[in-house]
Amino acid sequence: MANNVRPETMERISTPELARAFIAEQLDALRAQIGDKKVLLALSGGVDSSVVAALLIKAVGKQLTCVHVNHGLLRKGEPEQVIRVFRDEMDANLVYVDAVDRFLDKLAGVAEPEQKRKIIGAEFIRVFEEEARKLDGIEFLAQGTIYPDILESGPVKAHHNVGGLPEDLQFELVEPLKFLYKDEVRVVGHELGLPDNMVYRQPFPGPGLGVRCVGAITRDRLEAVRESDAILREEFAKNGLEGKVWQYFTIVPDFKSTGIKDGLRTYDWPVVIRAVNTRDAVTATVEDVPFALLQHITGRITSEVKGVNRVLFDLTPKPSGTIEWE
Repeated sequence: MANNVRPETMERISTPELARAFIAEQLDALRAQIGDKKVLLALSGGVDSSVVAALLIKAVGKQLTCVHVNHGLLRKGEPEQVIRVFRDEMDANLVYVDAVDRFLDKLAGVAEPEQKRKIIGAEFIRVFEEEARKLDGIEFLAQGTIYPDILESGPVKAHHNVGGLPEDLQFELVEPLKFLYKDEVRVVGHELGLPDNMVYRQPFPGPGLGVRCVGAITRDRLEAVRESDAILREEFAKNGLEGKVWQYFTIVPDFKSTGIKDGLRTYDWPVVIRAVNTRDAVTATVEDVPFALLQHITGRITSEVKGVNRVLFDLTPKPSGTIEWE
């Protein structure tokens, strides 16, 4: 059997009992592979890397070093949650890197979507490499590779941006989730005691809010994306749509329109709400969000988010639109 082929006899992990059996098996395997050596993990705060971190903390404790890079493109509260869950609650050896200025300076004036993605990916590799070189005795690199990554893009999870490390930093890989599908990873994460809003986190693009701040990223427009997204997520949770809608977020495009705020004429950005359902992300339908809720969200966004005077709702399915705007 090839090393990267899921065993045909492997049962789908769909219950707490199966998750506990998987965890016990992986703890033994991780201890056998790593021994008394040290392992490094790029911890994004997404479900895959978070579950790997939780497994490794149980398996080898302080032999694991997690590096969390804040590139300024995360959603509101996410860096703080990573620190709280892993450093404060799980007592992980966590290195937090505030690289916000570094990333945003590199992205200044860059409007082309693919170029933005390349800059974010390349800069992440540089930051991660710098942190890796500060650590002594690292022999293993843990990754949140899951089975669809292997099927779609080979054995290295490229969107974690660690596949491009220099030759002298080619650590031995540790990939405890590489035979699992995303739904199985969530069951395991729940059984490991991770918070539900981390385990059931929506799909989030590698470049983060960088692809939802359409066009050249500016700090003020990026903050408008972050704040409006937080309002949308809060209102969907309060109104029973969290978990029902597959993915929902806001976009702030790079144009302005006239409006009125506090009796004065404004020239500000629109916020676009996107809410879609899908099974495979190949096609997607638009969620029928109650109009009264959209009005309430509009009122909050236009009154609470600086630089915004309109809220729009994207009615486009996939196709002809894509789920993300960039």
